[in-house]
Amino acid sequence: MPGVLKELKKTQHVITALNNGVSVQGENNIGAASPSDTVEEGLDQEHGGSSKRNFERGGGGAAMKENVCQVCEKPGELLLCEAQCCGAFHLECLGLSGMPRGKFICSECSSGVHSCFVCKTSDSGVKRCSLALCGKYYHESCAFSYPPTLQLNKGFRCSLHVCVTCHSNYPSNPSSSKGRLMRCVRCPVAYHANDFCLAAGTVTLASNSIICPNHFTPRRGCKNHEHINVSWCFVCSEGGSLLCCESCPAAFHRECLNIEMPEGNWFCNDCKAGKKPHYKEVVWVKVGRYRWWPAEVCHPKSIPTNIMKMKHDIGEFPVLFFGSKDYLWTHQARVFPYMEGDALNKDKMSKGVDAVYKKGLMEAAERFEELKAQKEMRQLQEEKKNDKKPPPYKHIKVNRPVGKVQILTADLSEIPRCNCKAADDHPCGQDSECINRMLLYECHPSVCQAGERCQNQAFSKRQYPDVEIFRTLSRGWGLRCKTDVKKGEFVNEYVGEMIDEEECRARIRYAQEHDISNFYMLTLDKDRIIDAGPKGNFARFMNHCCQPNCETQKWTVNGDTRVGLFALCDIKAGKKTEFYISVFSVEILILPFFQ
Repeated sequence: MPGVLKELKKTQHVITALNNGVSVQGENNIGAASPSDTVEEGLDQEHGGSSKRNFERGGGGAAMKENVCQVCEKPGELLLCEAQCCGAFHLECLGLSGMPRGKFICSECSSGVHSCFVCKTSDSGVKRCSLALCGKYYHESCAFSYPPTLQLNKGFRCSLHVCVTCHSNYPSNPSSSKGRLMRCVRCPVAYHANDFCLAAGTVTLASNSIICPNHFTPRRGCKNHEHINVSWCFVCSEGGSLLCCESCPAAFHRECLNIEMPEGNWFCNDCKAGKKPHYKEVVWVKVGRYRWWPAEVCHPKSIPTNIMKMKHDIGEFPVLFFGSKDYLWTHQARVFPYMEGDALNKDKMSKGVDAVYKKGLMEAAERFEELKAQKEMRQLQEEKKNDKKPPPYKHIKVNRPVGKVQILTADLSEIPRCNCKAADDHPCGQDSECINRMLLYECHPSVCQAGERCQNQAFSKRQYPDVEIFRTLSRGWGLRCKTDVKKGEFVNEYVGEMIDEEECRARIRYAQEHDISNFYMLTLDKDRIIDAGPKGNFARFMNHCCQPNCETQKWTVNGDTRVGLFALCDIKAGKKTEFYISVFSVEILILPFFQ
């Protein structure tokens, strides 16, 4: 990174990992009174003698959860409230010199007026989380501003009981609320206690208590703490008037998102869902006036000691730049995820790019593929634990109309007739000169002169190759062929319920309200949509791909439009190991979300 190191050493935010072992000194701005200084202290106390254990008074299961003081956010000997809030406090933080006699109840529980865990205001409008051992109070609007919050019959389950990383990736994932969670002591955010779910920049206070990156506060005068957005749209990659996310560098054209200009602060969908940078993730990082540079988010325990001693705040995390091997402490507002194919971008690989940057691009591409394979393997193992078979649906062989939608049928006199003869070689076949096949019309058995030898009736006769459903590495369930398929051959028909636009809007709204993320909708014509979600055939398991080996074609069959899937290239039969099997994939035009 020519010139970068010289400038960044002035700010003490970037340091080169020198091979000669020279230690470059830095400082940590989190003082002794800061929560992050209590990490080792908290662990020592947790495993220390009886004098350093929590008071075993009341609280029930809360004693295992509340292990830091609600006032100073430090662990130690804690007094547990035996009423509704399940709070934990140091005696000195309450102004007490000794253990109170009898049952201890905190001031909020004594008065009956609790503060909202989100907005911190106290009034009678707050409600308690329905889970018995939670003890957190919220205004309902505050609680539901966090997506993992779940509405129950007589209340709600707050988001402290769901891993926000698992939920943002897959809202209906049953594992998101299972396992040990680390909970933020300042807001209702929780993560599974592993490096894959825990957001980068999280500060650990004790075994299950953290301060999440949402509480990053930029230091005045620190250039690297300033929020910056990209100068292009994340959808179309063009510049112009952009709508910028207030939390991350993302920017969009309002037209590309098909939304009205929002009032006040605006956040992108990823930020609203709670997505954050994670350890061992390849990202683009902005430093000073230099171009966006690829780097890997590092875990603090894996970086050199001198880098760890550098000045950093809650919410900041170290990154290692590819190509230059420089380190930097940065935060969410100055990084965005690296995407597959970024290294091959023509603008990034232009003639004016220096050798160090080109080297960084190549290293980033290699590391991205390596981490991607590791992630896919973890996801496959996790999904195999949860899903033994595909989600339920009703298998049908032909389209089923819903409501006022109708299936059209042509009179025999209206069906076009080809010139093929029964005596021809492969009449109406793929290599024939059948006019119907050329115009994407299927021959009718009562009209075609080739009779039973006609090879252009694949839809009506359902002439599909043998296929099977299987679990993919990272894209849920998929479909693969069990026999070889040649280029141009009919693979399957896309079948489902035929609905109109009004019903389509209603189903999409229902999906949004119930966190349903899988859609199977395909536009048939201006008035009809095929929805293979509740009812369909094996074609519903075909996954979308930017480089597909199948394509959709709209054919006219007996006077009505049908959608078929045809091979774009030769597809070999499935191999023994599913990780290397050719998978059917298809680019399908899915209807956009209706606001």
